[in-house]
Amino acid sequence: MKLSVVVPAYNERGNIPLFMEKVESMRRGVDFEVEVIVVDDGSEDGTYEEVSSLLPKYPYLRIIRHSRNLGLTAALDTGFSVATGDILAFYPADLQYDPEEIPRLVEKLRSGYDIVAGWKQGKYEKAFVSWVYNRIAARLFGLKIHDLNSVKVFKREVYERFVMRQDWHRYLIPLAVNAGFTVGEEKVTLYPRKYGKSKFKGPGRAIVGLLDLISVKFMLSFVKKPMLLFGTAGLSLSLLAFVIGVIALYFRFVLNKGYRPVAYLVILLFLSGLLLFAIGFIAELLATVLHRIESIDIHLKRKNSK
Repeated sequence: MKLSVVVPAYNERGNIPLFMEKVESMRRGVDFEVEVIVVDDGSEDGTYEEVSSLLPKYPYLRIIRHSRNLGLTAALDTGFSVATGDILAFYPADLQYDPEEIPRLVEKLRSGYDIVAGWKQGKYEKAFVSWVYNRIAARLFGLKIHDLNSVKVFKREVYERFVMRQDWHRYLIPLAVNAGFTVGEEKVTLYPRKYGKSKFKGPGRAIVGLLDLISVKFMLSFVKKPMLLFGTAGLSLSLLAFVIGVIALYFRFVLNKGYRPVAYLVILLFLSGLLLFAIGFIAELLATVLHRIESIDIHLKRKNSK
C-alpha cells in the first residue's frame, strides 16, 4: 500500500522543516510506503526555496508550484492529480495537525471505510462558529460525523469520483456520502499555530461557507433531478391558479361579483407554472449533459492514474 500526503502550503516557510521531520518520524513506524507532495500555492516568503532545499534529505518529497495563489481547493486538486498512492491524505503545512497521527487515520480507513475524517480536539478561536456550521451540515446532509473541516484520509477512487469547484474541498464528505462511499471519523489533536498567519479568518469566510453549504445541498438534491424542484413548483402554481380560477368563476356566475385583478392573478400563476415546467425540462437536458461530462472526466482521471 502507498500513501500520498498532499500538503498545500501558502507562506509556510517556517513550518515546513518541522513538518517534514514529523513526517519522517511517522514514516519510519508504518508498514506502507509514503510520499509527500507539497503544493506551493503562490507563496511569497520563500516556501518553495525552503521545500526545494529539503528534497535531497527526503527522497519521497515532491514539490509543485503555482505561479500565483489559487486557493486551497486548487492546491489539493493539483496535488491529488499527480499523487501515485492508492490512499490519499490532506494535511496542511501549518502544523496545527501532527503528521504522526496519520497512521491512526490510515488504520481506521483500512478497517473498512472509504474516507476517514479528523475530528478536531482542542481549543481554537472559531470553535462556536465551527460547531454551528458542522451541526447545520450534519442536519442538511444526514451526516453522523462531527467535523467537515479537518484533515482527511481517503481512497483514491473517492477523489476520482468528483470534480471540485472552488472551496468545495470542505464538502468532500457529503459528496462522498451522497455517492455511496462509507465515512468514518477519528479524533485528532489541534495545536496552536507556531509560525505564519491563518489564511481563513474574517466573518466573510462564514458567510461564504454558509452559501456554499446551500449550493452543495441544492446540487445534491436537485441538480441530478431538476424537474423535482421546478416541476413541483410549476405544478403547485398551476394548481393554485386552478383553485383561484374556480373560486373566481363561482363569484362571477353564482354571486354575480367579478374581480378583474383575480383574473389577472390566475393568468399570472398559470403562465408562471408553465414557465417553471419549461425550465425544468431544459434543466433536465443540462443535467444529462453534465452527467456525461462528469463521466468523461472521471474516466480520464482513472485512465491517467493507471
